[in-house]
Parts: sequence; C-alpha cells; structure tokens
Amino acid sequence: MRRSEVLAEESIVCLQKALNHLREIWELIGIPEDQRLQRTEVVKKHIKELLDMMIAEEESLKERLIKSISVCQKELNTLCSELHVEPFQEEGETTILQLEKDLRTQVELMRKQKKERKQELKLLQEQDQELCEILCMPHYDIDSASVPSLEELNQFRQHVTTLRETKLEMQKSQNEAVCEGLRTQIRELWDRLQIPEEEREAVATIMSGSKAKVRKALQLEVDRLEELKMQNMKKVIEAIRVELVQYWDQCFYSQEQRQAFAPFCAEDYTESLLQLHDAEIVRLKNYYEVHKELFEGVQKWEETWRLFLEFERKASDPNRFTNRGGNLLKEEKQRAKLQKMLPKLEEELKARIELWEQEHSKAFMVNGQKFMEYVAEQWEMHRLEKERAKQERQLKNKKQTETEMLYGSAPRTPSKRRGLAPNTPGKARKPVAASTCSGKKTPRTGRHGANKENLELNGSILSGGYPGSAPLQRNFSINSVASTYSEFAKDPSLSDSSTVGLQDSLPPEENVFVCPKLRWPALLPKR
Repeated sequence: MRRSEVLAEESIVCLQKALNHLREIWELIGIPEDQRLQRTEVVKKHIKELLDMMIAEEESLKERLIKSISVCQKELNTLCSELHVEPFQEEGETTILQLEKDLRTQVELMRKQKKERKQELKLLQEQDQELCEILCMPHYDIDSASVPSLEELNQFRQHVTTLRETKLEMQKSQNEAVCEGLRTQIRELWDRLQIPEEEREAVATIMSGSKAKVRKALQLEVDRLEELKMQNMKKVIEAIRVELVQYWDQCFYSQEQRQAFAPFCAEDYTESLLQLHDAEIVRLKNYYEVHKELFEGVQKWEETWRLFLEFERKASDPNRFTNRGGNLLKEEKQRAKLQKMLPKLEEELKARIELWEQEHSKAFMVNGQKFMEYVAEQWEMHRLEKERAKQERQLKNKKQTETEMLYGSAPRTPSKRRGLAPNTPGKARKPVAASTCSGKKTPRTGRHGANKENLELNGSILSGGYPGSAPLQRNFSINSVASTYSEFAKDPSLSDSSTVGLQDSLPPEENVFVCPKLRWPALLPKR
C-alpha cells in the first residue's frame, strides 16, 4: 500500500475519533439530541467545504499542469525547429506533473541555447563588420533574423578567425611600412643634415625590424632629427635645392620651368620656405615616377646621341688613321651600331609620346619644347656644325693650295713612317724645289712650308692617295631641315668624305708633277 493511501485511512480514523469525542462531550454536557444533530451537521458542512476546497485546488493544479504541458510542447517544437534539432520525446510513461516538469526544463534549456546562439551571432556580426571595414571586404552573408545552426556558427567563427589573421598580417605589414617610412625619413634627414657616419652607426640597431620598441625608437630618432633640422634650416634647404636640381635634370626641365619656382632663390630660411621646398620635391618625385618610363627613354636617346656626336668628331679627325691597336675598326663598328640605334630609338619614343599625349591631352615637353622638335633641333645643329667645319676645311685647303702655287710645296719629314727606309745618319734630305717662269730659283721651300701640316686629301694622305677632283668652294643652300637621323643620312652634302680636292685649283697638267717620295703635287716651270 502506498503511503498516501495509509495517510488517507489514518485521516478517516482521525475524523471518526474526532466525531466520537464530540459526541462524548455533548453527552457529558447534556446537549439535547436535536442540538447534537445541528452540531453534527455543522461539523459535516465544515469538513465537506474543506474537502471541496482542497479538491478544487487540486483540480485547478491539474488543469494548470495540463495547460503548461500543452504550451511547453508547442514552444518546444518551435525551438527544436529554430535550433535545427530533433523534437523532444519523453521516454516511457510518466505522470502529468513529471511530464510538465520535463517539458518545462527542456524548454528552458532550448531557450538558453537560442539566446546563446543569437548572442554569438550578434557578436560575430559586430566583429565581422569591424574587420571588413578595416580590410575593405564585404560582410559575411548570414540571416540575422533566424537562429543559426551549430554548423553555421562554426563556419562564421572560422571566417572571423581568418579575418583576424588577415588583419594581423595587415597590421604587421602596416607596422613594417611605418617603420620603413620612418627609416626613409631618417636617412633623408641624415643626408640633409650631413650627419657623420659614426653618428649614423650609433643607431644602426634600430634600422631593421618592426617591433613596437623599434618603432618607438625610430620615432624618437625622427623627432630628434626634426628638431636638429629646425636648428639648421639653411643647411637643410640648400641640401633640398641640390636634390631639386637633380630632379629638374632628370625631368628635363627648361630654364623657364626652373625659374618658375621662385622660392629656390629666396634667402629667408624659415619653416614656411622649407615646406615649400618639401612640397616641390614631393611634386617632382610624383611627376618623375608617373613619366619615369618616358624620361628613361629620352635619357637613353641623349646618351646615344652624345656617343654618336663623339664618333662623328673622331671620324673627322685626320689622326684617326693611325689605327693603333685596331681602334679605328672598333670605332667604325660602334659608330655603325649607333647609326642603327638612333632612328629606332626616335621612332619608338615618337610612338610612345604620341600615345601618352593622346591619353593626357597635353604635350610631352623636354627642355621646354616637344621632344620631336627637340630631336629635330639637335639634328639641325649637328648639320650646321658639319657645314661650318666643311667650309673651314675648304677655306684652309684653298689658302694652302694658293700658297703652294706661289712658293712651291715643302713637305715635312713624317716621323716613323711605316714602309719607308730610315734616314741615313749624317745626310740631310734635299727638298724638291720648283722654278719660276723667268728661270730664277724660287725660295727654298723649307723657309716657307717646313712647319705646315700635311694636307687632308680625302682623308688618306698617309697612304699616299691622290686627291679626287672637287671644287674648292661650294654654295650651300638649306632646302630642308634634317630632323631625324633618317633624314640626316639621306643628305649627301653631309657625308664624311666631303674633303676639298686640289686638282681644279692647280695649274694645267703640264705644269704639275707628283713628288716620287711623298706623293703630293709640285709646280713645274711653265713651258
């Protein structure tokens, strides 16, 4: 028998004893029967009301439990669906009270899981938003209104972890960039302030690495140098001006462009003047970097042009035929190579500059003028220089020919000539003399022409070649401007073989003979 049944029987026995005790009291007192009946009715009524009230309360409890079970089951099903878990199933048979308790406990557990997942989702979304803003990346795509599953939360956590690692790497890179920027600033300040090498070596330990203490030390060094810069303003500005000139040269600035920066000549060495110079340096650096490829192409053309002019100068030098060590052959090969490179460089640069000008809608300037105009000007100046040199040679040869016609030729004995027998010691070579029409002896050639240089006859005097016929003077007319190498090469008047001939300026053939020793013309008496 259950304990509750025993208690119920004991309650009945207790009630029976109470009623018997009441009756004994009533008899002892002498209460009449009708009053005993009334009292017994009152006792019955009280007992019945008490039991009815207790029964009603218990019935109400049962109803509440049943209602709670229904509510819990409904909520539990919803939570299981939201949390993506299997529906709750009660194991075995159980009472209403136990079922309600189990369901309520399970609901509370599910509510807690839902709250935790929502809180974690919110936290992950906040972290994702912060990291994505830093990294400039799109936010993680997830429905914030629904309850995420465990798998979804796990994927979200991994995504945020990846973002943190990326941010860490980025911060590390940024820190390294900041440290490197501070080092660059330090080196620039060292150069501007002309800090001695031993003082630079004193801070060599912080010139590598990117830890927090290194960054702090670098910042302290920058602050120290900035303070020193303020104390040496003039020295710093003069160093910047040297750097400005270098950038002007690299950017092929014209004199007008350089003079446009008026602070360059200012002498009030203040912080504002320094800021103007710093701003100009930054502008020029950016300008050079944007056009670096073109500037390097122009620089290459100028270097090639200088080499070309140098070989052109050597080609017009009569002493080049000594050819010691095979230099002449090497120079001719290099010169031929440059003659091929120049037109190619000019065409490539022209195409690239035209494309750049179309993209930027402005002209690409070199030394204050368009590059191709600059190239054409260089070729024209070179052409005019060759014309001038050619006329000088013609004038010199004309004067020399006239002198020889009047006084006769007297060559100088060349030193150490190949293929000629050495001079006999103690014997002097007699110069060849020419007589005049009257039969009188002309002055010895040694008195008038002994100190004259050998004539440049077609650039081959040392080989004994006889000069070709060419007019002594030419009338020059510039019908077109040689703007590129291709045009320059087509101009026959600028050939390197444009030496002055003598035959048209000498007397008739019967008055001329060739010296058997040195192979140059001399005058004969007129028949």
